[in-house]
Amino acid sequence: MATSGTDGAKGRPVKKVKPPQTHTGLVRQARKINRALGEVYPYAHPELDFRNPFELLIATVLSAQTTDLRVNQTTPALFAKYPTPEDMAAANPEELEEILRPTGFFRAKTKAVLGLSAALRDNFGGEVPGRLEDLVTLPGVGRKTANVVLGNAFGVPGITVDTHFGRLSRRFGWTTSEDPDQVERDVAGLFPKSDWTMLSHHVVFHGRRICHARKPACGACPIAQLCPSYGIGEMDPEKAEKLLKYEKGGFPGQRLNPPPGYPGKAAPPLGAS
Repeated sequence: MATSGTDGAKGRPVKKVKPPQTHTGLVRQARKINRALGEVYPYAHPELDFRNPFELLIATVLSAQTTDLRVNQTTPALFAKYPTPEDMAAANPEELEEILRPTGFFRAKTKAVLGLSAALRDNFGGEVPGRLEDLVTLPGVGRKTANVVLGNAFGVPGITVDTHFGRLSRRFGWTTSEDPDQVERDVAGLFPKSDWTMLSHHVVFHGRRICHARKPACGACPIAQLCPSYGIGEMDPEKAEKLLKYEKGGFPGQRLNPPPGYPGKAAPPLGAS
């Protein structure tokens, strides 16, 4: 393998990684990448603030087409006024719209949270169910949202395929599919079930902070030596360093109320995404 750059994080030569030729090789490489990401982000976690399954469910639905930070700035007032599914199902739509307006697409989101709150009240006794097959029956809840709730509120392993996870899975060679359900199946076949939830956090953290959609910071990537897509982004270490976001760029992330062990308390400016 020919040397193709330097590892901006550690200042040593980086060799272009060839994609594995066998499934066993792919499994080994994938698990090595996950272990390395776990060392970089040992505190990886969902970046939505929540105190119970209902809050996480609503926050995840609201996070579509906006940042987790914006949701975290909106939900304190939301849950102070409507703390339970029964309360939210009975909310005045116009008042709810005003609270949700900052998250964007607020009319559609108002309809979604009213519908799923009513479904929780009417079909599940006001409790968020802990099974995927039940969660996906709720209005506005697909497999991605269901897996977020299962993995982080109930401890049930799940792979969360958002845009970051899908993008990095393709860059790592774990899948070639653009379909989230197929990505989930492909990646699930590479890891033990017990790894799925933290794997999702590791990959999403890396996608938000370093392996960006339009310009990955390859020259500052701490796992460059493991990545088969190394070189598709900015390779100059100094220029790559300027692309880093969140704690890698001096900010701790999107949570306003980070869990114990998370570095720092302050949230980044709203321009960060």
